[in-house]
Order: sequence, then structure tokens, then C-alpha cells
Amino acid sequence: MRLVLCLAAAALAACSSAYTSAGEADAAGSPSTPDPTTPETPMTSTTEGLYQFDSKTLDGQPKDLAAFAGKPVLIVNTASKCGLTPQYKDLQKLHETYGDRGLVVLGFPCNQFMGQEPGSAEDIAAFCEANYGVTFQMMEKVAVKEDGQDPVYAWLEEQTGEVPDWNFAKYLVAPDGKRVTFFGARTEPLGDELTGAIESALEG
Repeated sequence: MRLVLCLAAAALAACSSAYTSAGEADAAGSPSTPDPTTPETPMTSTTEGLYQFDSKTLDGQPKDLAAFAGKPVLIVNTASKCGLTPQYKDLQKLHETYGDRGLVVLGFPCNQFMGQEPGSAEDIAAFCEANYGVTFQMMEKVAVKEDGQDPVYAWLEEQTGEVPDWNFAKYLVAPDGKRVTFFGARTEPLGDELTGAIESALEG
């Protein structure tokens, strides 16, 4: 009986030693199980919405649209030989009225509507300055729909479900760079509908 008790005690001691060694090994080198109650750090992006895009100005200079972060941006597809071309004058007035408060007006020439913007960059710049005294930012000529659609306009379509219905369609992008409101080509730049939306965007 004494021999049996001694053997049992020795086995118990060996088992206890093995358990302790395993626990020490886990603590030293094994990955711990994540605490399910600890929240993960959310991943954030600094290049969201409109501000993720790079574009070019009418004279071919790179333009990072992130430069407009925190400001409402009015994006308009323009043309020099359209019945709506006089809207240039009112867009310039918007720029003069609201520019100091933060509004950015971007004109993107486009030749997709009845070929009404056939000119070169130099032609367009000269036309805008000579006829309407345009000082707001004019961008490079782009396709605003269908094949070859510019990435900025693809994103605008994705946000609103709308493509320009003609020259001088308008997208107002909120200061957060994400929320976008579409206004058709015949929406008057100085009309209450658009100016009211601009005022609201500027007030935040």
C-alpha cells in the first residue's frame, strides 16, 4: 500500500510540473487570445470624396482637389458656342459674390453636346476672358459622360445618379467633399434654387 501511495504522489507532482511549464511557455511565446470586449481602432482615409482626385487646370497644370477641402465646390461643364454660354457671366458673379466666403467655382469645358466646345485650351481661355471676364478656375476639357468619362464626373454620377443633361449642368459639392446636389443645365446660376443651396453650404 505504501508503494502505491508513493507512486501516486510522484505522478501527481510530475503532472503539476508539466502544467506549470506549459503555462510559462504560453506566457512567454504564444499569442494571446484577443479580448472580444476591446474595440478595434477604426481605419480612416484622408482621401475621401471629391478630395481624392487630381485634375488639371485649363493651362495643363496639375490640381489636387484636396486643396478645396472644407469649402463648397460648384462644378459646371461649360461650352463657348451654346445658347446657355451667357451663364458664364452669372457664374463669374457667383465667384465674385461668394468666393471670399469660401465658394469654389470650377468650369470643365466639354465638347460632347452638339460639338459646342471645339476650341483648344488657348481658345477657351481667350474666349472666357474677352467675353465674360472669367477669373474663376477653369479646368481642362473633359468628357463628362459615356466613353472616356473623367473620373471626377464618374464620381459625381455615382453620388447623384445624374449625368449632365446639357452644357452648364451643375453639381454643388458640400464642404465635407461627399454630399453632392445636382442642378440641371437650365438652372439659373443666380436663381434662388442654386444661391439658396450655396448659402446653406456656406453656413455649414
